[in-house]
Amino acid sequence: MKFRFPTRTTVAAFAGAILISAASVASAATSTTTFSVTATVQSTCLLSATAMAFGTYTGAVATSTSTVSVTCTNTTPYNVGFSAGLATGATVTSRKMTGPASAVLAYSLTSDSAHAVNWGQSVGTDTVAGTGNGSAQAITVYGQVAAGQYVAPGSYSDTITATVTY
Repeated sequence: MKFRFPTRTTVAAFAGAILISAASVASAATSTTTFSVTATVQSTCLLSATAMAFGTYTGAVATSTSTVSVTCTNTTPYNVGFSAGLATGATVTSRKMTGPASAVLAYSLTSDSAHAVNWGQSVGTDTVAGTGNGSAQAITVYGQVAAGQYVAPGSYSDTITATVTY
């Protein structure tokens, strides 16, 4: 087989085909559009708490703490409040743990370590306010059993419901 050099006509035709092909690519048209992307973020809060254990009460003042963790969406204002508990006759200012034979041991929950600011459940009155930042925010709850309560020996307990209003 013998190699043949292309003729001028063949080279010219090939070059012309390349130019026509390049011109077709260069003159390709485009069209664009846009579309919107949306979402609605609802305010939300989550609440958790640790147990409060006073230990063995001997008639002297007993103190303890609990930690309430509040996780709310960023910039969401919230209030944390506590119920009166389950004891008969308990109020948010006079909480009671129930023990043997329905005996009660009075205690308080406050928002300060001096035990001066009662923690209740009326938003704007005796709750603790904050603003969510998207992360868990720890709030300390201060508990105190007053001295001089000589009640029946045994185990005492109560259950508090924590509520976050947002």
